[in-house]
Amino acid sequence: MKFLSKKKNATGKEKKPRKPLSKRRKFFCIFLLSATLVALIFTVTANIIVSCHSSGRCYDDADSIPHNRVGLVLGTSPKTKRGTVNLYFKYRIEACAQLYHSGKIEYILISGDNRHKNYNEPAAMRNALIEQGVPDSVIVLDYAGFRTYDSMVRAKKVFGQDRLTVISQSWHNERALYIAHRVGIDAVGYNARDVAFRKIALKNHIREWFARAKMVFDLIFQHDPHFLGEPIEI
Repeated sequence: MKFLSKKKNATGKEKKPRKPLSKRRKFFCIFLLSATLVALIFTVTANIIVSCHSSGRCYDDADSIPHNRVGLVLGTSPKTKRGTVNLYFKYRIEACAQLYHSGKIEYILISGDNRHKNYNEPAAMRNALIEQGVPDSVIVLDYAGFRTYDSMVRAKKVFGQDRLTVISQSWHNERALYIAHRVGIDAVGYNARDVAFRKIALKNHIREWFARAKMVFDLIFQHDPHFLGEPIEI
């Protein structure tokens, strides 16, 4: 009579049979997979909605963009973490100055982050615009634009704007225009030049995908900005 030989591993020891997954572990794996799938579908859907809404509302040419009394430039840091010039900042300033000098906007609302004493996006952008020949008298600063969502809601609730031209890179403008639509602002976007460096651009585009998903939650639950405050007339 022949006996089946037991399998041995490389050390000569008998292999122990694998234990089947417990019901609890199976449930956890299925839940994790389902949650990941739902999150992916939600993120893709949010991006499609934003892109479709902004279609035909973002302009690359200053001559073709409609006139609005106020242009809103979205803040960013003048320097990168390495201390070099932030090209997103540089290109937004150039685009904003171009719109003003071409007569497409009359006033400029700069909305950016100033939560720390030594970090002031709006002031840095104002100084850069003045260097581009924009008079200080037409510039209004919003120091509490910590996020794009905050900037757009404050443009409506604090600065009383019903129509705007939003100035930033194209992918950023798309999200801003959707928020503007949902809070009651008739807005168009003027696309500043994008940054060509692949690593930086890829990182920002990936982050933008998830930012759009988070934006949907903000709109669904009607979150307020970090700060509102008294109305300011432009």
